Amino acid sequence: MNCPLGSTRTNFVFGSGNPHAEVMVIGEAPGADEDAQGLPFVGRAGQLLTKILEAIQLTREDVYICNILKCRPPNNRKPLHSETDSCEPYLWKQIDLVKPRYILALGLTAANTLLKNKTSMKELRGTLHDYHGIPTLVTYHPAALLRNPAWKKETWEDIQRLRELLNNRTTE
Repeated sequence: MNCPLGSTRTNFVFGSGNPHAEVMVIGEAPGADEDAQGLPFVGRAGQLLTKILEAIQLTREDVYICNILKCRPPNNRKPLHSETDSCEPYLWKQIDLVKPRYILALGLTAANTLLKNKTSMKELRGTLHDYHGIPTLVTYHPAALLRNPAWKKETWEDIQRLRELLNNRTTE
């Protein structure tokens, strides 16, 4: 791997869930718990993500969960552009293999990296975006919700929109 994070990690955190999922959930990067266990979203934020998914009748086994980065940045700092550039081809391969019908981007870093913009969360939320032909919704990262519970209402609106999209899809 060309990224220096490979030398500082405990585990490479690729992804988990249904390899044929209709929904791919994409976060920013593994945290300490994820680095220790080698699985995405297993800490407090992951427990909240599980509850958020369950609120719209989805389980972790129904979706595919991964991050832009596959290795934890030191002290959970924001990923550097060189790191996201190094890891993005792995994400593209995951998307190519899973072929999700929808992407749910968790947090501003994940959204801005995927959508190649610097748009604010306020502007990104509530709009269906296009990521390489895949409809993409953006909402707050569960870790942000733990720090800012007031954002849970907006996240609930976003996640209900995902449920509506899944309910209204047409079969191919």
